[in-house]
Amino acid sequence: MPESNSIRKDRDVLISQVRKQDGSIAVAVRVPGETARVVKDAESVYALALKAANGGKNLQAVIDAKGLGETIDLEAAYAEGQMLPPITHPDPAHLHLTGTGLTHLGSAATRDAMHKKTTEAAEETLTDSMRMFRMGLEGGKPKAGEKGVQPEWFYKGNGTAAVAPGQPLTSPSFAEDGGEEPEMAGIYIISDKGVPYRLGFAVANEFSDHKTERVNYLWLAHSKLRQASFGPEIRIGAAPDDIRGTSRILRGGKVLWEKPFLSGEANMSHSFANLEYHHFKYGLFREPGDVHVHMFGTATLSFGDGIRTEAGDVFEIEARDFGLALRNPLAIAAEEEIAIHQL
Repeated sequence: MPESNSIRKDRDVLISQVRKQDGSIAVAVRVPGETARVVKDAESVYALALKAANGGKNLQAVIDAKGLGETIDLEAAYAEGQMLPPITHPDPAHLHLTGTGLTHLGSAATRDAMHKKTTEAAEETLTDSMRMFRMGLEGGKPKAGEKGVQPEWFYKGNGTAAVAPGQPLTSPSFAEDGGEEPEMAGIYIISDKGVPYRLGFAVANEFSDHKTERVNYLWLAHSKLRQASFGPEIRIGAAPDDIRGTSRILRGGKVLWEKPFLSGEANMSHSFANLEYHHFKYGLFREPGDVHVHMFGTATLSFGDGIRTEAGDVFEIEARDFGLALRNPLAIAAEEEIAIHQL
């Protein structure tokens, strides 16, 4: 990035957070391929975004007003375990991890195979997954002023389930599987007036239990109550229509599985606007000051290719122009006894 006091307005901008030695947060910005610089006197991405939302300004204008300071080596910070999620909330209970599924062209194939009944009669009948997918094809991209069909929707957890880039995604001891889902996530903040504002988009790993989901579609909610990771950087602004990335799994330092994935509206059965509307139409999700990380689905799963992950495997997801690759090792939690006590 050129040595100026503001961001170049003709380039895409990436924003991230690094944990400093004293425990405070350094907010870093850069354009792809260039060195990051610290935003002066910025407490966090959350603080910058809330100021922008409440002041009716865009995020870049708020950053420009702060000015840019020293350079920061994001690769080194990543290697040293200092990268944070690119947005955090002072109270993790007010950051929401949610998502939508069956939103991408081709995404029904893997899901349909997972949920297909074995009887001959069921083979001739569309599964709920395929019905949902077709509904999206027919009504997921409404014209301006019209309301489109609502998608499959699920809840993953709050900020306590948001794992920093580089840190382990931990599968519960009771889980049947811990598998990656390479997705794009929209990052949002709610203004003091209850208005949702989108900061931009980030690469995400919508970590799920596909074996549990396969047993019965009604267990989808259980399979999604898992950790997730996103970042390390947020690409400020609108997403490209055609997003191309790569998802891979490393085992013992070698590539076990690798496959390209597609996202962006050119590769989706729903528009981002339709998916956003059906999330934020609920007043519950327009609480002032809250942060939302909403994952938009995928058509690419290693599980669909017969891969069974193991502790120590490393998930790596990257997409062009979205910054550093998202990397997380897989860990398996120890068994714990859950006792319910009477008060």
